[in-house]
Amino acid sequence: MAVNVMTSKEVTKKIFIKEELFILDVRNPEDFQDWKIEGEKFEHLNIPYFDLLDGVEDILDKVPSNIDILVVCAKEGSSIFVAEMLSEAGLTVSYLEGGMKAWSEHLEPVKIGDLKDGGEIYQFVRIGKGCLSYMVVSNGEAIVIDATRMTDVFLDFAKSLNASISHVFDTHLHADHISGGRIIAEKSNAVYWLPPKDATEVTFEYKPLEDGDVVTIGRTNINVHALYTPGHTIGSKSFVVDGKYLLSGDILFIDSIGRPDLAGLAEDWVGDLRKSLYKRYRELSEELVVLPAHFMIIDEINEDGSVAEKLGTLFAKNHGLNIADEVEFRKLVTENLPPQPNAYQEIRKTNMGKITPSEEEQREMEIGPNRCAVR
Repeated sequence: MAVNVMTSKEVTKKIFIKEELFILDVRNPEDFQDWKIEGEKFEHLNIPYFDLLDGVEDILDKVPSNIDILVVCAKEGSSIFVAEMLSEAGLTVSYLEGGMKAWSEHLEPVKIGDLKDGGEIYQFVRIGKGCLSYMVVSNGEAIVIDATRMTDVFLDFAKSLNASISHVFDTHLHADHISGGRIIAEKSNAVYWLPPKDATEVTFEYKPLEDGDVVTIGRTNINVHALYTPGHTIGSKSFVVDGKYLLSGDILFIDSIGRPDLAGLAEDWVGDLRKSLYKRYRELSEELVVLPAHFMIIDEINEDGSVAEKLGTLFAKNHGLNIADEVEFRKLVTENLPPQPNAYQEIRKTNMGKITPSEEEQREMEIGPNRCAVR
């Protein structure tokens, strides 16, 4: 019997529409526990590939026949082998094209909304890693914010909108994923902006992004206004776009707040984090729609596939914004930190331009969840 192929885009659609899926993950248990494909109605069974080399008879009673079955491995090959055995046993089954490596790299563009004087804002959901990037478009001009290393996605998307990329921003020096900002800027002949306090060790030219800087695109006066909001890094910037959207970088997420320790300075930066969240953000309109640079859990994804919520709603519901006692806040932020991202020191050096890993090395460095939030 033929084995079907399911793409990362098809799996993403099932997550967005909350469809059922049974996933047989044949990676090692430690890899599965660290990072897996999650959906509200997804079921999982983790049986290592080497335990199935002699056949799948022992697990047939654990695999349902009434919902879609997807076999997943790291790169694809092992899942094809297992899927073929399940197919021969009479089950209709698919394998994930490209495995978890492909899942880690898939970007799903989601339109967030129209801008008041024309133009649009799009969010690119890196569903397998929880990274969120943005493109603001107006009158044939585009700005990209917090791009991932899959640069062709952004270049091709801008081209499909007949827009040229004129400015590229990173809200901060990323430690969980490799930025594609510099490459996009080079290929588009665009200006690449970085917060200067995060860029003291970079080896390439950039334009310093200062508090209050305003970049206007198109002919419709759409402003991208930078706010200095340190705490996740010493230079972290947020952006207010068109007076309607707040791109919060890694300072504020939908269900959590940013961690201050990825440069080893948690005790020093926790005060900056609190000031950014409890003072600088409190001065902003609660009607602003928060668009973060990451999401942590699948519940943060809205029904339309976006990750977004009004600032006022987060002030009411996000626990990290509601700790009156500063000592308690400091304790939460410094004692409730998840494991640091895989290879985060090497990722930071790559984003500084200090090292130039191969494409395969970059893939390996990024494997796993983003882990940018306080738990």
